[in-house]
Amino acid sequence: MQLNLTGHHVEVTPSLRGYVEKKFERIGRHFDRVIDLHCVLTVEKLRQKAEATLHVSGSAIHADATEEDMYAAIDLLADKLDRCIKKHKEKRNAHRAVQVRAPRAQKRR
Repeated sequence: MQLNLTGHHVEVTPSLRGYVEKKFERIGRHFDRVIDLHCVLTVEKLRQKAEATLHVSGSAIHADATEEDMYAAIDLLADKLDRCIKKHKEKRNAHRAVQVRAPRAQKRR
């Protein structure tokens, strides 16, 4: 999984980058068909915002989170993406019941 991390009005420090990578490892464990992940960290006055777009085979999943603390926003974003990727994974699996043949009654001789 390729991770692109961008800061808008915030400097992306190595510790912040490491924290984001650690939190998003969980997504790679739940779904292995992730192509790339683009994460944008934004600071607007008293709001800390983290948003991410996750590209998987066949679609793109977007989520965002706003908190007063950047690390809390990243935690919330990771939880939201985790729920979305589980939902996407369940949608891809076929849940239709397989038609089962009734066993034939054996004829007595």
